[in-house]
Amino acid sequence: MWKRNGLSLVLLALMLLFLGAQVAAGLQVHNEELLQHGRTPLDLWQYLHSGHFMSATFENWESEFLQMGMYVLLTVSLRQRGSAESRPIDPAQEQARVEDGPTPWPVRRGGVWKALYGHSLAIAFGLMFLLSFILHAIGSWRSQCVEQQLQGLPAPGFLEHVLGSTFWFESMQNWQSEFLAVLSLVVLTIFLRQKDSPQSKPVQAPHSQTGD
Repeated sequence: MWKRNGLSLVLLALMLLFLGAQVAAGLQVHNEELLQHGRTPLDLWQYLHSGHFMSATFENWESEFLQMGMYVLLTVSLRQRGSAESRPIDPAQEQARVEDGPTPWPVRRGGVWKALYGHSLAIAFGLMFLLSFILHAIGSWRSQCVEQQLQGLPAPGFLEHVLGSTFWFESMQNWQSEFLAVLSLVVLTIFLRQKDSPQSKPVQAPHSQTGD
């Protein structure tokens, strides 16, 4: 099991580790803020439903799913000469590798099922982005309501918050960083190598070689 699924297991473990650390630190920060204003601190369960946690968590998930979904779609038709992250410039150099094994059932079924399956990766990222975007909006609104109440100000309506600059500032600061990260990967793999990594070209490959 470890040999076949080690990458997924390690990534899941790291995600849960850092998510737990985020919850612990965020709970302490938020409760300190509440205590400074004479409010009752939250317990763990209350914090997990708070705008402070929801906004911070889904704000980041939203940008990650946007990054990966757009990357999947853009690499279908766009190329970058020399990048390991790009399909070859010449379509004749592409070779689809299909190992022996059972064909996925949507392919066997054909028709609309095969068509949907052919775009299922982008569809999945799109749905996860949409769900994260909605949860970020709700969490961000709840968080601003609490902040306004702590200052003795009226809480904004949900639509007012979503159309306001605070919510979009939270989103844009993450969106731009995600595309910067992908751009860095695309460009740096032209000139730099990491031995044995599938994200890198072979060490001896020329800079002009496109694709892995």
